[in-house]
Amino acid sequence: MSVRSESEGPNIEAAVERASVGALEGVGRKVNSFFEYIGGVTALGGEAALTIFRLRIRFSETVNQCFLLGYQSLIIVLLTSLFTGMVFSLESAVQAVQYGFGSFVGGIVSYTNVRELGPMLTAVVVAGRVCAAIAAELGSMVVTEQIEALQSLGLAPVRFLVVPRMLSLMIMLPLLTVFADVIGVMGGQWIAHAQAHISYDDFMSSARQTIGFEDVVKGLFKSVIFGIIIALVGSYQGLTTRGGAAGVGKSTTSAVVICIIMIFILNFIMSYFLYGGG
Repeated sequence: MSVRSESEGPNIEAAVERASVGALEGVGRKVNSFFEYIGGVTALGGEAALTIFRLRIRFSETVNQCFLLGYQSLIIVLLTSLFTGMVFSLESAVQAVQYGFGSFVGGIVSYTNVRELGPMLTAVVVAGRVCAAIAAELGSMVVTEQIEALQSLGLAPVRFLVVPRMLSLMIMLPLLTVFADVIGVMGGQWIAHAQAHISYDDFMSSARQTIGFEDVVKGLFKSVIFGIIIALVGSYQGLTTRGGAAGVGKSTTSAVVICIIMIFILNFIMSYFLYGGG
């Protein structure tokens, strides 16, 4: 019995050591994959920025992408912003009137929409529709070897595929954010009047006193950054697709998830620095 116990001791220690090494290797692979992904997206963004700087832009394709990625997202952005503004106003207006702060409702709703909800919700909604579409389209081109055909003809895939999509989102996402801000405030104004009997003049007067032009500009700056992220993540996921049709589906799903997570993270970082958190 003593001989068996002595022999089992080293075996258990070796098993524990192997398990620890395996766990550390798994963590190392995850960390390496993370930095590899960040590096790939950054390199793609740098190449796209260099192409734009050299003015090697396909203007007709950019306009076409503005329609496909921006204009066709307008309805869903307006609906989302309208009902979000209405819900926020519904939750705050009645309680504010009860406690004697009804005159601040317009400022609260406008402040929240212009600074945070407008840019972020617009980006999330557009990411769910557009990022998946970009990843699926480019992924299908990779699977069917159309990207290789472009390269064999001496054509840069970044210039022909990535830059028009990135430029279109940099232009259209701030415009969509403006519409989202306006419709969100209007929805909140209507609910505040209907539910808490706050007059339209009092609501708008509070909004004008609370938000300034710089708040709108900072919100639009956020939208430009979000547009770049949506285009780059969707394009990178599509261009790195492997594994046929199943790979296209995986790339599409991953693109949306990664893009939305990055939007939330960047929204916090930009809010922290833009609005005096430092």
